Amino acid sequence: MVPRPRFGYLGRLVAVVSLLTLVSAGPAPADAPADTPETLAITVPSAPGPVAVPVPSEKAMRWYRSGNLLWIVATLWGLAVPTLLLLSKGSARLRDLALRLGRRRFLAVGVFFLLYSAVTFVLDLPLSWYASYVRPHAYELSNQTAGKWWSDALLGLAVSAVIGALVVTGCYWFLRWSPRRWWLWTGLTSLPFFLLGALVQPVYIDPLFNKFGAMKDARLEAEILALAERAGIAGSRVYEVEKSVDTKTVNAYVTGFLNTKRIVLWDTLLAKLERRETLFVMGHEMGHYVLGHVWRGILLGTLLVLFGLWVVHRTAGGLLARFGDRFGGVHELSDVASLPLLLLLLSLVSLALSPAYLAVSRQAEHESDRFGLELTRDNSAAAMAFVKLQQENLSNPRPGWLYKLWRSSHPPLGERIDFANTYRPWETGQPLRYEDRMRP
Repeated sequence: MVPRPRFGYLGRLVAVVSLLTLVSAGPAPADAPADTPETLAITVPSAPGPVAVPVPSEKAMRWYRSGNLLWIVATLWGLAVPTLLLLSKGSARLRDLALRLGRRRFLAVGVFFLLYSAVTFVLDLPLSWYASYVRPHAYELSNQTAGKWWSDALLGLAVSAVIGALVVTGCYWFLRWSPRRWWLWTGLTSLPFFLLGALVQPVYIDPLFNKFGAMKDARLEAEILALAERAGIAGSRVYEVEKSVDTKTVNAYVTGFLNTKRIVLWDTLLAKLERRETLFVMGHEMGHYVLGHVWRGILLGTLLVLFGLWVVHRTAGGLLARFGDRFGGVHELSDVASLPLLLLLLSLVSLALSPAYLAVSRQAEHESDRFGLELTRDNSAAAMAFVKLQQENLSNPRPGWLYKLWRSSHPPLGERIDFANTYRPWETGQPLRYEDRMRP
């Protein structure tokens, strides 16, 4: 329903640098009410009818505008860190240390990435602490203790460092084995790596951070499984995750594939949404499976990696030839000390491709909304689910166009509420787009 956080340096490459994002935020509406109980009260309509898009609270608009500023700072910082490590010759020094510790060049690449991860973790720490601990607490969106934050941060560092060391070692092996086609072999290898990650993450990685289990409400679980049967999903699994130890926000998502595919609901969502609203959310998540969005995402990710590495291949050599001495004698891309440059260039590719990638993501989310509506035919429940997502997560339902273009992986909640109100082809006898995907 909303984007999930990602661990790892390769997974969190920055998307965009644009100070104009502040313009997209705009001023808060003049009539935006304060956070009073009357403003936040939600009642499900007793009869079908359009659900109004709530005016965002003053707190929500502050969260939105400060989030835009924080995103700009984080993006600039994400570009600055690898640049500074290159210009300060810090990357070359880390390489020398890795060669002494790893002794063999093959092992030294993995050791280098472990050292690089530790250094960047420390450099990122003040901003990470503020963004994911101080700020959510200031807006009353977090239940997380400082101890849990540190535990998750260090565990995330360990997981991303180990996985990243394997990825980077493979990349630099291809660089030495095939200097002209390394980008192709590395990109193609990313496909089975993505598939393996999709299989492993739900079972072995996600439970490291939160407790997953069967739903506590057996009746609601039976209704969800019956809905999955109608959606044509065989062997579906539904998990409840204890996210209330970390956050007050609500979310649900799909993950895994083949025998590890599952739909995950945060316990905060189950506590704050009514039964009908939860069933629509489940219909939306089932749509991702039925419409093949998981596979599409893996294939698209592979293509993006291929393109990004090709850009690195075409540009890095010239940059190293010109600035290699300033980087501490890093003249070849096969030198592991070039890793900050590789990551910086991939970040810039991500920056350029973000609008296209996010547009594809928004379209997939929109089609999953359509699927959920056709499966449940409960427009008011769908609209109210989006209203609660807006209010519980302090969302701006009508963000500026630059925000939507550069940051939004989901359609704005205002648009989703409007669609939930108006999409009713079954009432006029029109054919349903996904009727052939559902069982009677």
